[in-house]
Parts: sequence; structure tokens; C-alpha cells
Amino acid sequence: MLLPEKKEREYRFKLALRMGLPIFGLILVLVSTTLIKNYETLDLSFYIESILLLFVSVYFILYLIYKGFDVKITDPISKTFTREYLESYLEKEIQEHPAYTLISVSVDNISDINSRYGIKNGDRVLRFVAEWLEEFFKNQGLVDFPIGRIKGGDFVIGLEGEAIKYKVLMELLCLKSDALELENIELHISGAITDTAFSKKYEVLLDHLLELQEENRFKKELHFEADDVQNNDLEESVLAAIEKGSLTIASQKVFDRSMEVAFLELFVGLYAQNGKYIHYKKYMRIVNKFGLSLKFDMMVTKKVLQNSMRFSYPCIAFSISTSSLRNPLFFEFLKKELEKTEHRCEPILFFSEKEYYSKVSRFNAVIKNYKEIGVRIGIDRLGSYHSSFLYLRDLDLDIARFDGSYTKTQNFEKYHDILEGFNLIIHKKGMKSWVKMVETKEQLETMRKIGIDYIEGKLLSQLQEEKL
Repeated sequence: MLLPEKKEREYRFKLALRMGLPIFGLILVLVSTTLIKNYETLDLSFYIESILLLFVSVYFILYLIYKGFDVKITDPISKTFTREYLESYLEKEIQEHPAYTLISVSVDNISDINSRYGIKNGDRVLRFVAEWLEEFFKNQGLVDFPIGRIKGGDFVIGLEGEAIKYKVLMELLCLKSDALELENIELHISGAITDTAFSKKYEVLLDHLLELQEENRFKKELHFEADDVQNNDLEESVLAAIEKGSLTIASQKVFDRSMEVAFLELFVGLYAQNGKYIHYKKYMRIVNKFGLSLKFDMMVTKKVLQNSMRFSYPCIAFSISTSSLRNPLFFEFLKKELEKTEHRCEPILFFSEKEYYSKVSRFNAVIKNYKEIGVRIGIDRLGSYHSSFLYLRDLDLDIARFDGSYTKTQNFEKYHDILEGFNLIIHKKGMKSWVKMVETKEQLETMRKIGIDYIEGKLLSQLQEEKL
């Protein structure tokens, strides 16, 4: 039996007992008062009836409360802790132990299982994985550990001690999960691990764990990250940096096929009060969490346009969130900022998103508005998300940039034909193609032969960084 199931039984019994005690006390008071006042005239039947009444009341009230009370601390599907109870449980554990580890294990293809095999089989898979995890950790000498399902196919487990203690165990778990299946239903399992060295706040720790989980998804590997900013203060540092406009801009030249500089790409970072750099992946999670995407994108755009003279090139490319790109407020803001800019500046705005935006006609209308004010729009990470292919098909874009995985040195030969094929599609659509992470002369010559329009990478130009 899983620890959550044991805990629920214990929890419900204690709750029933606490609720029943006042009623039991009232019965005892009434019986005692009657006994004290009339003990001389009471016969034996009173005592028998009183004892029976007390026992029947105790049993009946406990039974009703225990069976009928609606509070649950376990998820009805997986029989693990509910997200709410897991949060309260782990918050106490984190505060009570000097070092504490959180592990996430995800059934990555649970949505596919639900649609292909039915929701009932999806539920069976979740229960099966929870039991498999219990058995796996039990074989490693770990029992009665807190485990809960926080969403979809994502489970979170809490263990005492530092993460390094469980790193080998997690690598073994990922390896063993390769062959995991339930009645010929294949399961894709991935994991992530972090500990309280990152933060002593459960919410921050969980957000970081899910971020690592997303990076590790469909990979059988785990990694730990070192941070320049103390993570307990990360939220405060990010919010303060946004409020003060503490930006750092790295720029890199992007070349055309004739090896002339076509434009600059800008990479935005934040820096904390202590001067330490806060990486994009760290601050964007917090920006999104607090709903600051529009404010942040406006701040970045304004800073870039105000300082565009310093970059020496009139055409500048940078990324913004898709929600800001489609927001009329951002469009009006950008239009006014461009009108105020004294010198010629041609922004290229890049976006990417995992989920496809179905109102494609509206999206195309938005893109047309940007083009009318001299702004080019590009799709980033082509080939990384399914939505990127749909946008390539449906949107009237200017540029498409391939995901960096297609041009990494180790993947270069493997994806050569894919690059060539999609480059042809891009050109048929009247768009320009762009690759990054070109690091060897062989890559460079191949990209030129294929006909890639814009090329970027360490071989051609190094990053230049400065604070704005």
C-alpha cells in the first residue's frame, strides 16, 4: 500500500475522531447530570440503556463521518497524494530537513495514450506507474515516501537528503523505464531531480523541477545546474531588475550568402543588484508566472530602439513572446516608438510557441499590420515544435529560422537533407531561411550550397555583450 493511502486512512480517522468528540462529550454530560441528580430513583435499566446509547452513538457517528466525509487527500486515479495535500506535506518536510530532494517522473505520452487507447486505459497507466515507482524505490531501500500527481502524467516524489545522493538512482530509473509497458501500451518516461540547495521554498523548487522536466523530456538523462543568482532570491531579483530596466544585451552578426552582414541578432538578459547575470530561461519563467510578458517585451523593445544607434546596423532582430506579438497594445506601442526613433531602424521580431493558435486568419492580419509599419516577422525554432510546421504552412511570414538542433556539429550530416528540403519549401513560400550555430567551415560551405539565406554562428562572429 502506498504511503498516501496509509496517510488518508489515518487522516480520515483522526478527522472523524475530532468531529465526534464534542458529541460524545455532550452525551456523557447529559448522562452524568441525570445520574447525579436522580441516582437514588434510577433503576438498572437506565444504566444499561445509557451504556448502550453511548456505544451506539460512538459507533454510528464515527461510521457516518469516516465513510461520508468528503475530504480526500489521495488522487482517485493514481491513489497518490492530491496536488493540494502534497504541497502542504512537502512544505513541512522541506522546512524540517536541512536537505531535501524533489524528483519528478512523467508519463510523457499520456495524452496520446488517452486518445489512442481511451481514458480508462490512461487511468490504468497512471495507477500502474505509481505502483511501479513504489516497487522501484522499495527495491532501493526507500519506503513510505511522499508521492503525488500534480498534473496530467506528472508525479512528484519527496526524499530526505541532497539530490546528488539520488542521482545514480534516477539514472537507473530512466534506464529501466525504457522497456516499461502495460499490456502492449508503450510508456515514455522521463525524470528530473533538484533539491533545497536551489531554494527552500516549495513553489520555487517545484517550478524549477518542472522546468528541468521539460528540458529532459524524451531524454534519458539528468543534469544539475549552477546559478549565478541565489535561487531563494531569484524572484525578487528578477522583479527588481524588470522594475529598474536592468538589461544586458548580447549581439551577434548574421551574414547573408555573400558573407556580408545582413543584420544583428540581440539576446536579452537581466542582471541583479549584485551585478550577476540572470539567464533567459530563469527570468522568463518568473515573467510568465507574474503575467509580465507584455510589460517586459515593451521595456526590451523601447530600450533596443532607443539604443539602436549603438549597434551600428539599422536592421535588428530579437525575440518577443507570442502573446505580446498578437496584443494590439504592443502593436500600437511599437508603432509609436518607431515614429519617435530619429534614425532608420528595421526590427525583425521572432516568436515561437508550442501550442498552435487556431485563429490563423486573425494572426495573419496581425502580421500584415506589422509589415505595413516596416517590421518583419519570423518564426523561430522551426522543426522543434509541431506548431512551427503549421505556422510555416499557414502564416505569411518573412523569415523562418531552424531550431539549433539541426545544425549542431553532431547532427550536421543527419539533418542535411531535412534542411535542404525545408529550405526549398521556405523559398517557395517567398520567405527567407536562417540557420544558427554554424561552427565549422564544412557547415558554412554546405549551408551556402543548400541556399540558406542567413547564417549565424561562432565561426563567423562572437557575441558582444553590454548593459543598457
